Amino acid sequence: MKKLKRSARLVEMTQYLLFRPHTLIPLTTFADRYSSAKSSISEDLAIIKEVFELEGLGELLTMAGAAGGVKFIPKVPKAISLQFIKKLCEKLAQPERILPGEFIYMSDILGQPSIMNEVGKMFASAFAGRDIDVVMTVETKGIPLAYATASYLNLPVVIVRRDNRVTEGSAVSINYVSGSNKRIQTMSLARRAMKEESKVLIVDDFMRAGGTIQGMMDLLKEFRATLKGVGVFVESGEVVEHLVEDYISLARLTEMDAKTKHIAVVPGNYFDNEEVQNE
Repeated sequence: MKKLKRSARLVEMTQYLLFRPHTLIPLTTFADRYSSAKSSISEDLAIIKEVFELEGLGELLTMAGAAGGVKFIPKVPKAISLQFIKKLCEKLAQPERILPGEFIYMSDILGQPSIMNEVGKMFASAFAGRDIDVVMTVETKGIPLAYATASYLNLPVVIVRRDNRVTEGSAVSINYVSGSNKRIQTMSLARRAMKEESKVLIVDDFMRAGGTIQGMMDLLKEFRATLKGVGVFVESGEVVEHLVEDYISLARLTEMDAKTKHIAVVPGNYFDNEEVQNE
């Protein structure tokens, strides 16, 4: 690559880091890329690190030693996330979102890349310190959320199917009890989709009682995999007891009355810290 002016180099380095989260990049990579001395690259990285932290974009970690380098960890401050979620709660609380059977319509929100981008960044921030191999979700509405989260964690996505597909080869299937209607349903995962003993983060768009997530947790046992966390976009606060106890939610549906067309949505347990709520 041709030698750039420092201002141009800073812009290009920033973009390079943003598109490679959770990836260790040796200083020699930048030095060779820009035909610059490592000392100059180190000075540039110090500037980028300061801007990342001031603007709440994340952390730039420096690893010392021969095999060292820098690693960008996307993180968004809870105070900033809270303001975004509050606005999203207002949007979710629109009366016309109530569907027959007391379901809430969220497909338009799940289909907006800009919103999923922010939500994925929040989950990536919440689970940044955990050793994770893959992000798992169940088809279909959780897929955009899983990909948004995985992009910031730089991880592959594993999709659990409602039924086994011939195009995916042999699969492991289990029966689980749906938490909402107590019906026995089936989910399956192709054997080639995930290595055994993987460390897994489960994300889902909505959790009522938690039957679907519990089913995915049971499916992990068939792969001797380890659950490293559960992230839920919206949880139902009307359920007395969830089947899943340890999880992070970004929004909580507290009230929904089909007759009066009233919905109440508040920030989830990720923001339960009183200091954050008052900021």
